[in-house]
Amino acid sequence: MSAPAFEPPPGRQVFEKRFTPVPADIDENGHVNNVVYLGWVQTMAIAHWQARLPAEEQAKWAWIVLRHEVDYRRPLLPGETATARTWVHDKTHGAKFDRFVRIDGPDGAMCAQALTVWCLIDAVTRRPARVPKDMVGVFL
Repeated sequence: MSAPAFEPPPGRQVFEKRFTPVPADIDENGHVNNVVYLGWVQTMAIAHWQARLPAEEQAKWAWIVLRHEVDYRRPLLPGETATARTWVHDKTHGAKFDRFVRIDGPDGAMCAQALTVWCLIDAVTRRPARVPKDMVGVFL
């Protein structure tokens, strides 16, 4: 049984980016390799972070991944462009912040989706830090 498709809650801010696979992304099965999707998930998280916070605020913090949970549904084939969307959970758990990423093919069908758990760390001490409420607001 597959997990239900992720959809952002009504009114939630969504960040979007397109990905067109290059020949090296295609595996021996003739479609985008699963590891490539995981790279796109990480690219989405980083791009969303960089698009929403000023550089001086970004410099105070860093993120580390605690968990990626990926569901694969439909192969993305050579020549197809994927649309990836990401949004965050409205609640944090101390230093943990959940992110959702959905990657759809050009037909709108889901190719993959991921729930990722990130941990905020202080850029100087490299220790986990509670996610500030104002930071959460920037992404909602």
